[in-house]
Amino acid sequence: MIKRKLYMLLVVLMCFGYGFSPAQKKEEYKNLKEALYSGSKLSGGSGPQSVNWIDGGDRFSYISSESETPEIRSYNPKTQSDDLIFKAEGVNFPGQDKAFEYTSFQWSKDSKYILFQTNFRPVWRRSGISDFYFYSVKDKSLKLVAKDAQTAEISPDGTKVGYERDGNLFIFDFATQKETQLTFDAEDYFYNGRFGWAYEEEFGLAQAWIWSPDSKYIAFWQSDEREVPIFQMTDYAGQHARYVNVPYPKVGDINPSVRIGVLNVARKSTQWMDVKLDGGYIPRLYWTSKPGQLAIVHLNRKQNHLKLFFNNADTGAGKLIIEEKSETWIDIFDFFAGIMHLFFFPEDKEEFLWISDRDGWSHIYRYDYSGKTLNQVTNGEWEVTRVEAVDSKNGVIYFTSTEASPLERHLYAVSFEGKDKKKLTTNRGKHHLDVAPNGRYYIDSYSNTDTPQQVELLSTKGKMLKKFENNDDVKKFTSDNFYAPKELISFTTSDGQKLDGYVIKPKNFDPDKQYPLVLNIYGGPGAQSVYDEYATNSWEQYLAQEGYIIASVNNRGSGGYGSAFEKVVYRNLGETESRDFVETVKYLASQSWVDGDRMAIRGHSYGGYMSSYTMLNHPDVFKVSLVGAPVTDWRLYDSIYAERYMDLLEDNEQGYKKSASTAAAGNLKGKMFIAHSAMDENVHMQNTMQLVKALIDNGKDADLRIYPPGAHGVAYDGVSYVLLYSQYVNYLDEHLK
Repeated sequence: MIKRKLYMLLVVLMCFGYGFSPAQKKEEYKNLKEALYSGSKLSGGSGPQSVNWIDGGDRFSYISSESETPEIRSYNPKTQSDDLIFKAEGVNFPGQDKAFEYTSFQWSKDSKYILFQTNFRPVWRRSGISDFYFYSVKDKSLKLVAKDAQTAEISPDGTKVGYERDGNLFIFDFATQKETQLTFDAEDYFYNGRFGWAYEEEFGLAQAWIWSPDSKYIAFWQSDEREVPIFQMTDYAGQHARYVNVPYPKVGDINPSVRIGVLNVARKSTQWMDVKLDGGYIPRLYWTSKPGQLAIVHLNRKQNHLKLFFNNADTGAGKLIIEEKSETWIDIFDFFAGIMHLFFFPEDKEEFLWISDRDGWSHIYRYDYSGKTLNQVTNGEWEVTRVEAVDSKNGVIYFTSTEASPLERHLYAVSFEGKDKKKLTTNRGKHHLDVAPNGRYYIDSYSNTDTPQQVELLSTKGKMLKKFENNDDVKKFTSDNFYAPKELISFTTSDGQKLDGYVIKPKNFDPDKQYPLVLNIYGGPGAQSVYDEYATNSWEQYLAQEGYIIASVNNRGSGGYGSAFEKVVYRNLGETESRDFVETVKYLASQSWVDGDRMAIRGHSYGGYMSSYTMLNHPDVFKVSLVGAPVTDWRLYDSIYAERYMDLLEDNEQGYKKSASTAAAGNLKGKMFIAHSAMDENVHMQNTMQLVKALIDNGKDADLRIYPPGAHGVAYDGVSYVLLYSQYVNYLDEHLK
């Protein structure tokens, strides 16, 4: 009787479809190309594009691509009005039949004018040459104001545009409709208002000049690279190779020399600031709230002694305000987090803020203009990663930190005095914030391992104002197609250090089976590979579909965990990071489902350095190493980066020798695949050639692929991108499967 009742219940449930129908078969990537080009289906929509806060933060403009022609629109969070500002449809370049197109744009301070950047031609990572057009929102006029300029910016009072062309500075005055040249002495490798490769790459700025808030002055760097050694590169095209010459200072070389000038725009005169370079660097300039007062940041060549000067724009006279020394290095920006500044000068107060790690954790400190410390604004065993906005009127600082977890980023508000700290973001995960300058509103883009990117507009009072993206399409795609989520892990190394990582498990994962492992790493100082965020790396997804376990780890040297964790690598790059990578895979190999005899390490750039260094210095751990664009000897890399983390060559020669991958070339036991580009101006192919020779000298074989025209990314177009990753996959299949 009981069996009959159970049978009838099953029949009823099956009739109504409650879970007893065969499981839906998920679609899979047909090939690697399809997987690589599906990345947008995993990342999804990212909300408003090219957001610019205007009217002091009461509105923001953005580019809408819903129509055939992109539109610039403005959104008012208070009224929820969405208004058209500019539409390129039907607009031609002035005096031409060609339809108007632009790369980017910037607003005037009063939100009445737009400066369009067009015809962009890249130079280095952040820089390029463009034509700039000025647009009046009121009368809808469009005018060319700067042709073939590398940078341009509207003056704060909206009456002029300043720009740099061919190493000299100019202004275009709207009242006179004339261009005026302000500097005249540029020549090859000698520039006004422009950086060379090293300063741009390693200090993060492309524009080497800034308007004063009152529009009376332009402060600028004058850069002299005439004594810097030249690096040559070519893509080997044509019958006779054409070489590109790049002044590139390597470790111990003569560095670019800079001095700071201030142009009085009305007088068209230059006053040089009294700051001695002393063989060091000037990585940042800021205008203070006092008219005609410039703040100049100086670093010694070791980059462990920072000085902040205040200089008079009219006389050049300077005064030392604060200085700080460190046993390791001092940061002035965060490349990996896209944070350009750690100093902040409110426009209406004679005080400033600075993010320093002097107590072992990055925190906000507050100073007056005499250099007196007013107070430490934040404190605790966590890191302030970014000041998002400073509301001087109400005395509130909005900042992002790791207080909830090093794997997450959250927005907080705190008073200038360090009181009333409040966490504003509530959802778990990594938050990217765009906060209005007045601190009233913010756009929050976040995800976690369970939730694809969400984009929301909120008030700092806690009210949700608009949901821009919930990415239901991503949820549907990952539901209907193969998808392997990130699983966060943590473990303790043999020397007692807790490390965080993630694991992505393969298709049809069976804990009773053993799978090959790919450790995908970067590992460089201040970087972070593991966050509580959605898995969107389509190459990793393809590997998981093909039966691989993928893992990564926040090794020592990573940012987000305090100075002791990050700066343990000082003067000894490679050793601690590689040991943590080995500890990671040994921990994973202790699990029943990882085959410890079939493990690979893969990295690019610093990751390429680490994948080669780890393979050669721990030769019995990995069977395969995939090495992309590697540094193989820090003596071959640029002076600013290498000396920051390795110290000066004369003070650490043995450290440089020990940290080179080439030094351990004779240890190679497994299979190594190396890919590099002949046109890599960042990590020169010389690195790979010296490693290959060291391997040959030791009778060791590696597989080498050269992509002649590619830059630091190796691949140079869609076809070469698919080919490069196909080579990676084929190499793993051949030697791990």
